[in-house]
This record gives sequence, structure tokens and C-alpha cells, in this order.
Amino acid sequence: MDGDGTRDARGTHANPVPRPAGPPEVPAKPPEAPAVPPRPARAPGTSDGSAFLTWLRTPRPQALPGVWRFGHRPRPEEEPERVPGRQLLSGAVIAFLVGWLIWSLLWNGYLGGWWLLPLYAMIPDSWAEPHSFTSVVVVYAYYVLIAGIIMVGVGRLGRWGEIWRRYGPPAWRRAVPRAVPPPAAEEDPAAWPALRAAGAHDAAERLAADARSGLMRDVDHARIARAWQGVQRGRHSLATFTGAVLSHGSAACPHPSGARDLPARQARHDLVTGQVRIGTAADDARNPYAYRGAGLALGPDLLGTSLLAVGPAGSGKTGSLVRPLTESLCLHALAGRAAVVVVGAAGADLGPTDAYDVVVRIGNPDSVYDLDLYGGTTDPDEAAVVLAEALVGDLTDQHQGGDTRRSTTVLAQLLGPFRAVHGRFPGVPELRQLLDGAPGPLAELREGLRAAGQESLLRELDARERQQGRPGDVGGVLADRVALLDRPAFAPFFDTSGQSRPFSLKALDHPVRVRIDLPQRGHADASRMLARLVLAQFTASVSVREDRSLFACLVLDDASGVVTPEAVRGVQRLRSAGAGVVLTLRTLDDVPRPLRGPLLGAIGCRMALSGLTPWDGQDFAEVWGKEWTEARDVTDRQIIAETPAGKAVHMLRRVITGKAPTARAVTVRQVERERWSASELAHAVPAGHAVLSLTSVKGEHAPPLLVDLRG
Repeated sequence: MDGDGTRDARGTHANPVPRPAGPPEVPAKPPEAPAVPPRPARAPGTSDGSAFLTWLRTPRPQALPGVWRFGHRPRPEEEPERVPGRQLLSGAVIAFLVGWLIWSLLWNGYLGGWWLLPLYAMIPDSWAEPHSFTSVVVVYAYYVLIAGIIMVGVGRLGRWGEIWRRYGPPAWRRAVPRAVPPPAAEEDPAAWPALRAAGAHDAAERLAADARSGLMRDVDHARIARAWQGVQRGRHSLATFTGAVLSHGSAACPHPSGARDLPARQARHDLVTGQVRIGTAADDARNPYAYRGAGLALGPDLLGTSLLAVGPAGSGKTGSLVRPLTESLCLHALAGRAAVVVVGAAGADLGPTDAYDVVVRIGNPDSVYDLDLYGGTTDPDEAAVVLAEALVGDLTDQHQGGDTRRSTTVLAQLLGPFRAVHGRFPGVPELRQLLDGAPGPLAELREGLRAAGQESLLRELDARERQQGRPGDVGGVLADRVALLDRPAFAPFFDTSGQSRPFSLKALDHPVRVRIDLPQRGHADASRMLARLVLAQFTASVSVREDRSLFACLVLDDASGVVTPEAVRGVQRLRSAGAGVVLTLRTLDDVPRPLRGPLLGAIGCRMALSGLTPWDGQDFAEVWGKEWTEARDVTDRQIIAETPAGKAVHMLRRVITGKAPTARAVTVRQVERERWSASELAHAVPAGHAVLSLTSVKGEHAPPLLVDLRG
């Protein structure tokens, strides 16, 4: 079994990154210099695979949506009542003084001698001789017993045990994790119990041996687990899987690129749960107690509802969010679990290029790959729909009912005849000429259609010629937009003659890693148009995939000018297609006002970073809604004394405290308030933080959480 059944037949897999066979040789030191032995890389007696086995066996309990499950310790949903330290210490001192007072009263006989009756009843007459050793020992032992009873009573009353745990040596010592014994073979994930239960004992033994010897990595474990899922679903045979594992061990079922890891990692990943850690939930009163201090992570179960992050430049969208997510998705692709397309400006911090299988640098003559303008489809109507959305999707009616049907019709009237005559779709210069109504290309199409007997397509071409130049014709607008791509910088790109290596988003049936660099500098309008093209092709391609268990994700590092009515409708359909998008914006002003509510409603995960404007915060506050909370109203009422003695006491209190005597009244009531107001989002989110709400594909929700993206 050479792969996981997802080979890419178009040659879009990158070459393995060469690595040195070993460290460079270090010249020996002169004989007179004493040689210092190198520090061992690991503790004596541990195997090379101990770190991997420890990672694999670490518990990952079920948790709330977004909680980093690796080694997580669940907390109660409600915060336990915690006595303030000042009140706790003062109560302990008062309890000690009360105990001391009780003992003094007993010792000095102010409470009588009744507490000595049990002593007299138990002591024999032979021990009662004055100043005998036995009587002295028994009497003082009784005194100690009574003092101990008083001490225990006042200690429980004064909560001395809580003081000991909070301020004593137990609080000084750092928590040392207890060594967890290896689980039983039927429960040990390193022993591959699922394979043993299916009868593949030899394959399980080979994988377990590789794990113990340090030959297996987290990506290998995830990739082989994914291949085993293919066996269980009937996509591969058990004999083929077993033979591949016995032959190659942990390197079996490789990714088409042959890579088993990324060149470098910056974030913390857990491929068992599929999560990547992006921060820590702040210990803030606005966060639910169960989330406070817990790690926050994202995975395909959350990205399947799509994610929108809004924050100004420098707030951490790319470095704190996009970069960890792209790393995680690329690792999932190496494990055969996901296909990822990352779109950003040239030079953006989206990871090294050798972390991707396909890198499309539009406008760069050194780019190996080209972008298919028509998404790999052979249907003119489908190509017209996608291309119309890319060209003029931002010019349509921005309400939810707006569409590009007129532009789609115009493009279909030209793409169909051209493909019937030439066997391919037109390139950018040819499409521009057709939209401009140049007589030569149209006459050539007419002659070709007549020769081929395509009467229906001739009627389409005649209709286009009749509409051309009339008021309301969108052909001129389409031609102007196509002219943005008909520039010398893009001359080698968007070729349809078969002389280049175009990448098509139809490849998302395979675990491919794609990066598309847009020419933001000098071609901002063209870049936004290409971003709309990629988004339209993505939503059209993932909905017709056969294997929807392969998670597909599109990451748009800057979604300015991309959100259109059709894009919002496409995002709404992604959850059922096993796909999602990640969009980042500097401000919601980059989205037309009628589309902001539908966009925030279609996206399941929403993030507002620090530095947000109050206008943007208002949109987030509306979509996050309100909650019932307990409000406490405190009223101070001045006390009026009516007697001379009372007036004298009040005058004395005023002299001492400087304030008039008052009585405090507290009213507690339930009120409905916004979870996060626009003012709080604009001014109360610290730098390096964000407010994040989550929704999983199963419908589980997490309220807006204040997250420290630096933790």
C-alpha cells in the first residue's frame, strides 16, 4: 500500500526536503585541552520513543468546545465560594482568641470544676496520691486532651485548614506530576488495540515496536490511523494495509509528497484530537469559570462552521491565528485528513514554501504553477457562474437576494461557442476581445459553429450580438474587469492552451497543501478579484466531492472585497459539505452594510481582536446577544437620630470617620445585559487578546471568551 488512496495524478506534489544524514564532523581538540563529555540528550535508562509514548498516552478527556484537551483537568462549572484572605485570617485569629478565652476560664475555675468529673471518675484511688508520678502524667494528659478538643473545635470554626492549604507549605511546593503507569495492552493506544481486535496482530506489533524505538512521529500515527479508517470503510483491503505496515512500518501509507512532517513548527499541535493551541482563556470574571485558565484550541470540528477574525493591522491576525491554523491544516493534510488552500499577499508570514505541495505565485515569472481561471470544469455554464462571481460579484445588489445572473448569461453566451469551436475556454486576451465585441473573433466563432452544425450555440452568439451596446448591457463592465487581468505582469498566467501547469481546486479530493500568493502591490483590484475567484471555485468544488470525510479548508488572510451575496450563500453550505473557510478582516467596513448581519450569522466562530472600533463592536455585540445576570443595587441612606444620646453618638462618629452615619440597603435582581458591549470590545480588550465565540459542527456553543493569544 504505497499511499492512503489519495494520490494526486496531476503532479502537484512537492519533492521531499533533503536533510543531512548527520551532524557535521567536529575536529578533535588538542591533546593538552581536557575533553568535556557532551551533555546527554535524554535521561539515562529512557528509550528514544519515551517522549512519543508519553505524548500518546497523555489523557485527553472530553471537554467544552474550544478547550485544549491535551492533559486538560476539568473544572467545575460554577466557581466555588472563596472566602477573602483578609476575612479568613481575621476569622482565624478571632477563633484562636475564643479558644484561648475558653481554656483560661476552665483553667482558672470560672466555669466550675464540672470538666474534671470524667478525670475523677476514671482515676483509681491508688493513683490519687498527691504528687505521685502516675497522677501527674494522667492529669496533664487529660489537660492536653481537653485543650486539643478545644483546638480542633475553634480550628474548624476558624478554617485553619484552608489557611494551611492556601498560605502554608502545600501552596509553596510546586505540583509534581505523578508517574502514570503504562495502561493495559487492550487500552494502550501505542499497542494499536483496534488492529489487534481485527486480527492484524503482526501489523500492530510492528507499529508498537516503531513507537518504542522512536521511529514514529505524531504525523505517522495520525496518517496510519486515517488509513485504518479507510480499511474499516471498505476503501482498502486489510491485506493491503497489513502488507504496507509490515514492509514500511511507521512510514507506511505515505502522503503523495513523501513528507512526514513540516520543516518547522511554531504552534502546539495535538494530532490525536486534531487541535492547535492558539491561546489561553483569561482568568476574567466575564469568562465562565470552567474556561478560566484553560488552553484554547481550534480544530476541524470548529473550523467546519467557518471562522471570521476582525482586527486592525498589528493585532495578531496573521501571526497568532492564521499561521497556527495553516500549520495545523498542513499537518492534517500530511496525515491524509484534510486539504488546505491558503491565499494571502506575496511575502505574508504563512510559513515556508516547502511546507506546501503547490505554490502559485501570480504575477511572479518564477512561479512553477498557474491558476486555472475556470476551476477545472468543462461545463460552460458552471464556468460562467464562477467567473461572473469573481468579476462583478462586488457590483451586484448587496442585499441577500442579489445575484449575478445577467453577467452569468453573458459569459455563458461566449464560453459555450468558444469551447465548441476550439475545444478549450478562452484565455484572458481572447475573453476580453469577445466581451468588447471585436468583429474578428466573433466572426471566427460564427464560421466555426456553422461548420460544426451547432445551431443552438449560434443562437446564443446571435443573442449576445443583439444585446451588445444596448443600455443595461453588462458586457462592457465584464470587459473592464477582465482588463485588470490582461496586464503584462499576468501575461504568462491563466493560460488555457495546455502549455502551463494550472492548478485547479478540483484537486481538493486529495490531501493537498496549496498556497496562492496574490500580487497586492500594484494590483490591489486584481488581487481582490482573484480572491473572489478562489472562494467561488472553492465553494463550488467542495460541494461535489465524493469523500467528504476529507476536511477541506480555505484560508483567506485578507478577505477585503471578497464578501458578496453569493459568497455568503456559499459559506452557509460548507458545513454540510465537510469544509470551512477562515476569513480575516481589518474592519467590518470592508463588508457592505447589508451583508454584515448575514455574514456574521453564517459564520459559526467569530473573533474580535483588540483595537476594534465601536462601530465594529456594535455588530459583534448584536450577534452575540444578551444574557441574564444578577445585578446588585446598593443604596446608602443617612440615619437621622431623634434622641439627644443618638445625636451625640452620630456627632462622635462624624468626627472620627468624617462621614455621616448611613444604613446600607442591597437589592438583588435579574437583568438582561449584553454579553460584550460595543464599548467593552473597543476599550476593554487588552493588547494581544481577543474575544472569541465558538460553534462546533455538532451544534455545541461556547459563549464569547476573552482569550490571551500570547499564552
